[in-house]
Amino acid sequence: MLINILWITRFFCPTLKDETVFSIIFAYPLTKTRMQFELKITDPQSAARRGTITTAHGVIETPAFMPVGTAGAVKAVHMREVRDDIKAQIILGNTYHLYLRPGLDILSKAGGLHKFNGWSGPILTDSGGYQVYSLTDRRKLNEDGVMFNSHIDGSKHMFTPEYVMDIERVIGADIMMAFDECTPWPCEYEYASKSLDLTHRWLKRCMTRFKETEPHYGYEQSLFPIVQGSTFRDLRIKSAEEISSFYADGNAIGGLSVGEPAEQMYEITELVCGILPKDKPRYLMGVGTPANILENIALGIDMFDCVMPTRNGRNGMLFTSKGTINLRNEKWKDDFSPLDEDGIAYVDHEYSRAYVKHLFKAGEMLGPMIASIHNLAFYQWLVREARRHIIEGDFTSWKSVMVKQLSVRL
Repeated sequence: MLINILWITRFFCPTLKDETVFSIIFAYPLTKTRMQFELKITDPQSAARRGTITTAHGVIETPAFMPVGTAGAVKAVHMREVRDDIKAQIILGNTYHLYLRPGLDILSKAGGLHKFNGWSGPILTDSGGYQVYSLTDRRKLNEDGVMFNSHIDGSKHMFTPEYVMDIERVIGADIMMAFDECTPWPCEYEYASKSLDLTHRWLKRCMTRFKETEPHYGYEQSLFPIVQGSTFRDLRIKSAEEISSFYADGNAIGGLSVGEPAEQMYEITELVCGILPKDKPRYLMGVGTPANILENIALGIDMFDCVMPTRNGRNGMLFTSKGTINLRNEKWKDDFSPLDEDGIAYVDHEYSRAYVKHLFKAGEMLGPMIASIHNLAFYQWLVREARRHIIEGDFTSWKSVMVKQLSVRL
């Protein structure tokens, strides 16, 4: 059968190279395949999981960390570096920001975000719910959706669950997030309860719209619901049970890492992971520090994202396996040792601590670029190591040692 297809293709397209023909033959079925999650192993001493997520744009080994590319770019880092040096498997984009800039017309003409920004791997898009939540003085929320003023020029816009689904279709993300309301912390129980009910009603509308529309670019997309409920256990249970009933391709946990103590985050995460389906990936949104990631992996989380590696990097903070380094401190001014002697990125051995400190002090943009590459590569190393130790069966003991080391200030 394959030989016949190859012969026919070569007959009608004699100028095509063999590798191009094989790419055509094998790529088409993949682009039509719905996202798949395979749970390979669970740590015997914790709820840590090792698995794979197969998307139209590639396979993601879990646990996984997603660099944040809010406006279609990971700040201060080229896509080649994200792919080849940092070795990220998937990146995150944001619906709110991409909707405002460059806009849906440009993204559609480009053929989606993958072609627009040159990233060929999987992409996940946040729905913009968190960004709208942060615009407390610029938005009005009601049953239909959210009316808000752009932070760029003050122009008015309306996000409804249906429109957000349409926007994410145009962006072309492999994984789309449902439109929700992210509650602040702390908040009153009554507010959190009403907000949760609204999020669930919006989710039903998101699901309906998602099912009645088609992908724009010839490959399948998935939609993840989001568990909300602030730090109230009964609301989180209610939400996790409601979200589970949709049996979506994966599920997310939102509304954490918004100021609550880490122990509350862990408590809620453990509670929700005990309810969400075991055969679907779990994504903890906006988390967090390296220690947060390890602790939440132990509770059963598969996917993470956070701006911390790049944001902290731009301010001179490096995460390493032995602790954190603040390059703005004077102690590094004559330290000519490698940036991170145990690091895996080329910048770790190409540059010294003294040199990168000098770049920050001189206001050279290369400093934040180097620090961002290092931090993102470290986060990828951390989740790779977590995957390895889950397979080897010593994840829990390794995690305990690492969490202590990560808290050290060098």
